[in-house]
Amino acid sequence: MSTSTTTKRLPTVESFLNRSAFSSFVGGKAFPSRSGRLVATLDPGSGEKLADLEDLDDDEVERAVQIASDAFPEWSGMPQERRGNILLQLASAIEEHKQTIAQIEALDAGKIESQAQGDVQNFVDTLRYFVKLAGEFEPRKPLDVPGYDAWTYRQPWGACGFIFPWNFPLLLIGWGISPALAAGNTVVIKPAEDTSLSAIYLAELAKQVGVPDGVINVITGRGATAGAALSQNAKIKRMSFTGSPEVGRLVGEACGRNLVPVKLELGGKGAAVVFNDVDIEATADKLVGAITFHTGQVCCDATRWIVQRDIFDRFVARCVEKLQQVHIGHPLDPASQMGPVVNAKQCERVLGYLEKGKADGAQCLLEGGLATVEGFEGHYVKPALLAGSLDNVAARDEIFGPVAFLAPFDTEQQAVEMANNTDYGLANSVWTNDMERAARVAEAMTAGNSWINAHNVFAHGVPYGGINKSGMGGGVLSPETLHDYYRSTSVVRPLS
Repeated sequence: MSTSTTTKRLPTVESFLNRSAFSSFVGGKAFPSRSGRLVATLDPGSGEKLADLEDLDDDEVERAVQIASDAFPEWSGMPQERRGNILLQLASAIEEHKQTIAQIEALDAGKIESQAQGDVQNFVDTLRYFVKLAGEFEPRKPLDVPGYDAWTYRQPWGACGFIFPWNFPLLLIGWGISPALAAGNTVVIKPAEDTSLSAIYLAELAKQVGVPDGVINVITGRGATAGAALSQNAKIKRMSFTGSPEVGRLVGEACGRNLVPVKLELGGKGAAVVFNDVDIEATADKLVGAITFHTGQVCCDATRWIVQRDIFDRFVARCVEKLQQVHIGHPLDPASQMGPVVNAKQCERVLGYLEKGKADGAQCLLEGGLATVEGFEGHYVKPALLAGSLDNVAARDEIFGPVAFLAPFDTEQQAVEMANNTDYGLANSVWTNDMERAARVAEAMTAGNSWINAHNVFAHGVPYGGINKSGMGGGVLSPETLHDYYRSTSVVRPLS
């Protein structure tokens, strides 16, 4: 086991990690658990333990929700301008500490450090975006109803719960809590047990910049304990979960029993439809970049590449060439282009799907398997390409690794049918120089998002969300997202 990463850590990161165990952070202070149970979080790139996290019991989660509920009247009653200024101070503080937070994120989630810096900046930009929207929001909307003086009035819900996954810890926290906070809600955050450190850093920083106690709360622990307790809590006024469809169903069921509105952002099995008029090398390079970004652990990634038959072989050859050149290494190594998967379980999942896919008849265009990174005992895998029928298990199930499944098509109609042959519905892309065809195919694909000549595009102001097995209850990053965090009251006065 290597300790060479220690010399690369920033002093601020070393100082942050230098504690015996991390408690939750609730009500503006450390929130120790009485259970004594600890969850270890590891550096996926080296296998070294970074820290221990406390695992909350049900009653402790209940207290955390109550604290968030108690903080709601002051926060929601605060003038919008003052609330916005406090959140902008938090955004500036996050930006100021970007290098520290990014390195914590890189060590905890196995993200390439430069990519983690982009995630931190995305959090900052998202928070500023929703503060601006909330400042422009008019809560009272007149209704033109003959015979009545009528209007709707929108106001925040209360304490909102959030459960986040391990692939984009801080970025997704930003997408989730920014509209909720800007609208005047308080939040209880349950980060993934593998990647909780940046959330704790965020909560501690919020305290330092003057966010009132109880507005931003972080609870730590396992999904089956702390996460389940949060999703089952009847005092939560609105719930958001990002993760797998399997767990999403459990969260949805729990919220349904309590009649709590829930937003589910789930998995995907995206398609990239590539027509024969593209620049083959440029398109292949972009899709290789997409599938290797964060080691393919991206729910909206293009993992099914549907390529027009007459360019199929040339496209595959270019992809193989580029994938063989990807430098796999530790996230803190500036030369690394692709890091590890998050843990041993995910490593086994990726390797297992390669074997299941081949056993189900897939042709192996590029062998995957374990990758060796000198000096480190982390969870590294090689990129892989499979091909064959899209009914193959590796083409149907979400693998969450650097694995793409390819299939040829002949006609536009066939390409659309192949792209839509999935239970998921998160994001697809179409690649062509014919813009009329691009628009036609983008609109015909069944998903919440379609991109043209690009993949993984997230612009503030454009709704992003899934349908079918990929989610329900609304999306993120748009004015509609802010509106989700206001409840509506109708006010009516008869005029006669």
